[in-house]
Amino acid sequence: MALASAGRSNYEIDYRRSEPVIGFLFILLLLAAVALPGFWVRRVLKKYSDPPDRYREQGTGAELARHLLDSFDLQQVAVEVTSAGDHYDPQAKAVRLTEDKYDGCSLTAITVAAHEVGHAIQDSRDEPLFTNRARFVRVAATAQKFGSLFMIAAPVVMLVTRAPGMTFLFLAIAIGSMLLGTMVHLITLPVEFDASFNKALPILQSGQYLHEGDLPHANRILKAAALTYAAASLASLLNLGRWLAVLRR
Repeated sequence: MALASAGRSNYEIDYRRSEPVIGFLFILLLLAAVALPGFWVRRVLKKYSDPPDRYREQGTGAELARHLLDSFDLQQVAVEVTSAGDHYDPQAKAVRLTEDKYDGCSLTAITVAAHEVGHAIQDSRDEPLFTNRARFVRVAATAQKFGSLFMIAAPVVMLVTRAPGMTFLFLAIAIGSMLLGTMVHLITLPVEFDASFNKALPILQSGQYLHEGDLPHANRILKAAALTYAAASLASLLNLGRWLAVLRR
């Protein structure tokens, strides 16, 4: 009986020693799951930005976007340069490209431009997926702003009220609000894939805008463009983790 107790005691000691290792490995896996999609997206877009003048004879990303919009009778949609990341703004009716895509003549530039035009086409057709995504994104943006406020307010509430229950409520609201933004982008991925593979890819193929042999590479770029928002949303979870780490101190 004593031997059995000693055996259990040794097992429990070994298990407790392994707990920090298991926790560390879990954190590493979580970080990989959150960070790797964003790393892959950036790597693909950067890879096909070289050579930068591959499509110079066809024009820049902005010129291709303007040409495609005009061919779909979307003259009212503007093409603008931005520093806020490539996107289509349904309120302003504008395709916005970062400077390297706007003035660039690389495979990445023209392919990303076609992807954003795909969103303008979705908007012009009032496609339910796009319309619903726009509503969800507005709600999520508002929720995330409130989430940040509640996260900042939580420690103040704890100091003033000395009520753990109230602090927990504030933290729960903050975390839920921040997670909502991530969930919105994940559940609306079909909108991004539609813009890439049901809009941009057929346009690039039928219009023969791509050089021979570039189709498989454009396919990868369009996949990366579709995953950009999801990757950014997953990366935002790291910010949430940093907030929680600060509050634990």
